[in-house]
Amino acid sequence: MVLLFTGPVVFAQKTVSVNDSVNQHIFNYSEIESLKDVNNNLSFKEISSTAFDHRFQPNLKSTPQTKDLTATYWFRIKIKHNSKADKRYLLEFFDQTIDHVTAYLPQKDGHYQIKEFGDTFDFEHREIHHKNFELYIRNDNDATQVYYFKFKSSQIADVIIVLRTVDWFISYALDEYFYFGIFYGMIMVFSFYNLIMFIAMRQRQYLYYVLYNLGVGFFEMSTDGIAYQYLWSSATQWNQIAYAFALYATSVFALLFTRELLFVKAKAPRLNQLIVYIIGIRTVIFLYSLFIDRSLLTYKFIEFIPLAVAFGTGIYIYKKGYKPARFFVLGYSFLFAGFTLKLLIMIGFSWLSIGVVGYYSLSFCFVLEMIFLSLAIGDKVSILKHKKEKVQRQMIRQMAENAKLKDTLNLKLEAKVEERTKEVFHKSLIIEAKNAELQEANDQLKQQAEEISRMNVLLEQDNQELQFNVEKVTRDRVMSADVDFEEFSRIYPDKDSCNLFLSELKWKDGYVCRKCKNTHYYNGHIPYSRRCSKCGYEESVTTYTVFHNTRIPINKAFYMIFLIYSTKGKISSHKLAEILNIRQSTCWTYGSKIKLLMEERKAMLKKANKNGWSQLVLE
Repeated sequence: MVLLFTGPVVFAQKTVSVNDSVNQHIFNYSEIESLKDVNNNLSFKEISSTAFDHRFQPNLKSTPQTKDLTATYWFRIKIKHNSKADKRYLLEFFDQTIDHVTAYLPQKDGHYQIKEFGDTFDFEHREIHHKNFELYIRNDNDATQVYYFKFKSSQIADVIIVLRTVDWFISYALDEYFYFGIFYGMIMVFSFYNLIMFIAMRQRQYLYYVLYNLGVGFFEMSTDGIAYQYLWSSATQWNQIAYAFALYATSVFALLFTRELLFVKAKAPRLNQLIVYIIGIRTVIFLYSLFIDRSLLTYKFIEFIPLAVAFGTGIYIYKKGYKPARFFVLGYSFLFAGFTLKLLIMIGFSWLSIGVVGYYSLSFCFVLEMIFLSLAIGDKVSILKHKKEKVQRQMIRQMAENAKLKDTLNLKLEAKVEERTKEVFHKSLIIEAKNAELQEANDQLKQQAEEISRMNVLLEQDNQELQFNVEKVTRDRVMSADVDFEEFSRIYPDKDSCNLFLSELKWKDGYVCRKCKNTHYYNGHIPYSRRCSKCGYEESVTTYTVFHNTRIPINKAFYMIFLIYSTKGKISSHKLAEILNIRQSTCWTYGSKIKLLMEERKAMLKKANKNGWSQLVLE
């Protein structure tokens, strides 16, 4: 479409000349003049007339901005063409979030050609398929011409206009897309690696980190135009709000990742409550902005609050002595610096936006943050592994001390039993001597039958008591039982101590899943059970032991095995029932199973020590 326009206009603004020796020129300060149309009713004929010439104001900042979202902005630049130039030129607009721009391009014959572009148009509508907006300009005369641009956007737009040669643009665009590929490739690599770690370890910190990284990636793609070019080139309405979803996800998952990585719930309960409140408030604001007032979506600086909370939490946890927080704080320091720089540029410190480094500062900081957060995760895993190994060493030392103490107690008990046996033996000799004397006295004093009878009654009572003591000692010796049930219960007083002994005995050579042969596990839902970290199969401590599904108390079952083993299977079920206060039929059933195991493992038991009864436990 071409609009006729005649009449010379005198401009006082600075002119930019076309020169083959200059590959690009960025318009700034007085090279760009602007006019704000508050009522949105000015036409191009009025804007370009002499009457409106003095209403255009030179730009006082390096980069103009459309801060009033309800108004229309007009901008104009002045270019002195050079028909002798060999290169072809174009104008490029850097901000990819501009909704609608109407460009009025002067022609050689004095007419103006109108071109429209912006992110409210399908990507295919663009003259050049590039993430930025580009317009070819005609350089077929030596005149100085004025270019007008009408801006209307729902977001604050940076009016960055660059005059480039086509050759320079191609070179620059290739380099830019190459660096974009590296940046987004790093995000994908970090995300994929941590996703694999989440699948393997089932720790939520990895999942939150993956979602956080993807949120960062989609936000960057939404703001730099890559997403519009490659992901939703025709979804113009979605393109207007996609960045808001990505920014919301970035804030929420950053806070969740902070909670999980730094154990905030346990180490700083108040900060944990603050993080939960911030997530809730941010969610309410996002939903309100999405469904009621979408203009609030443009206030990106609100993300400074979740970022500051996460950063402050990391500093607090680090000061409390939690080492993995050091890399977290370092990574967030870069991100905090980049976000602060962007915020300062947004609120008016445009001089900070210097070149490529200033423009892509937040992206650089995101890369550094990803690296240091990955180091923080690795540091956490390393420290946890070190603590686990330390605890295992302490457990091994404690088990050795327990075994030593148990051996000492057994030796003391054996000495006491031996002493008691000798005492009983001496008493039996004395009894025999007295019986002989009594027999001799009985032969001599038959006439004193009544007195002797009375004495015999008394002696019979003494004999019964001594016979009971001899019977008990004899029973203990026959059974080789070093301790009775009361003493045995001091070693295994309850179900928990028995289960602890079973777990140590069962997995003394290390854990191996019986389903998939995996060697890594987590604690199961039942005390002392173990759950496979790979297939999830949970094995209780009594499974694959003789105690599995037993109906008698496990400490009595322990003692029953001990007695059967100590007596080499010679103890009867009646005697077991009497000792353990359990039904004889139950003792017979359970004892038969133990005796069968003793017969099957006869060779193994011959080589066992005095605690060889434990060889009968595992099936």
